[in-house]
Amino acid sequence: MELEQRIDRLESTNEIRNLTARYAVLIDARDLDGLTNLFVDDVRVTKTERGHAAMKALLDSLISQFTTSVHFMGEQTIDFVDDDHAEGTVYGKAEHEYGDEWIVMAIQYWDRYERREGTWRFTGRKVKHWFATDMNDRPIGPNKTRWTVSGSEELPGAYPSWAEFWSTRPLPSGG
Repeated sequence: MELEQRIDRLESTNEIRNLTARYAVLIDARDLDGLTNLFVDDVRVTKTERGHAAMKALLDSLISQFTTSVHFMGEQTIDFVDDDHAEGTVYGKAEHEYGDEWIVMAIQYWDRYERREGTWRFTGRKVKHWFATDMNDRPIGPNKTRWTVSGSEELPGAYPSWAEFWSTRPLPSGG
């Protein structure tokens, strides 16, 4: 890899990390326009809907379900497909005020990024989680999701290596 391409990858990595950090800030600030603009203008939202208007409507419906939220972004991987496309995984913790509950979620975003006109944006984000429960309710046992808004947990079972690992050994007690 040439020096110019190596520098571009470093700058791109930094911009993508800032993209995911901005997502957390904007979702907690309820800045729907700013949040929507983090996505490419022709983002696929559903099988039949594309674009910023559909993305804004989806985000509005999601974040209107809880009052206050605090999103923490953590470890992130970024794998470049080519100079203008990348994929990544971002670990996070999200907390949501939902009625008289304070919901804590351990989450992971499975992202796709694209650089257009010199700016990196999301082309897609898939949210998966380990648990979602009121902070006073410990997420142990097989049903770790107790917040109905979030859907069922997908992690760690989404990793083929998880089932393979546990197929040859017993689960520890309590898990």
